[in-house]
Amino acid sequence: MSAPARFITFEGIDGAGKSSHIEAVAQALEQVGHRLLRTREPGGTELAERLRELFLHERMDALTEALLVFGARRDHLVRCIEPALAEGRTVLCDRFTDATFAYQGAGRGFDLAVLGQLESWVQQGRQPDLTLWFDVAPEIAAARRAGARAPDRLESEESAFFERVRAGYAARAAAAPERFVRIDAGQSLEAVRADVLATVRARTASPGSAAS
Repeated sequence: MSAPARFITFEGIDGAGKSSHIEAVAQALEQVGHRLLRTREPGGTELAERLRELFLHERMDALTEALLVFGARRDHLVRCIEPALAEGRTVLCDRFTDATFAYQGAGRGFDLAVLGQLESWVQQGRQPDLTLWFDVAPEIAAARRAGARAPDRLESEESAFFERVRAGYAARAAAAPERFVRIDAGQSLEAVRADVLATVRARTASPGSAAS
């Protein structure tokens, strides 16, 4: 029998290391009966992936960024996330709306009320069941990004930008403590992996079962 579907998101500044742990989470959940969908934002559908390329590489102002990413998100929800959840599949998503509030809201200084209205229109109440926030100092993240690949438009931002983004994530976590779990991403890979798996196992355990 399949385990109940969950919508789990992975958040953090560029270089926090969140993407390194998604496959381990997937394997752990599959072992206990979850049927999975792995996806990402911006992206996840053919249209959203095309919008992702524009978002990451074309210059634009904060409002254009927000509209583009919420447009991609709407297509992603309608064509991918909602059907998967309706089928009883657990969705693992690399970034979701918290990234928009952190990057465009806190990072760019864009109007949070406007982002909130877009969130309401696009998501119609849909929020993750669990958000893993990989929190790390921007200087550590920058060192990890250095030499890993050619930086995209956002990864090229200065340290002060990522300080604001980190604060934006902290604000979102404070506003929704029931779904956010902060992961200390400054630890070793092994320590982070252990924290992530312990959290996911505890938060996805079926009622009446023991969390390991």
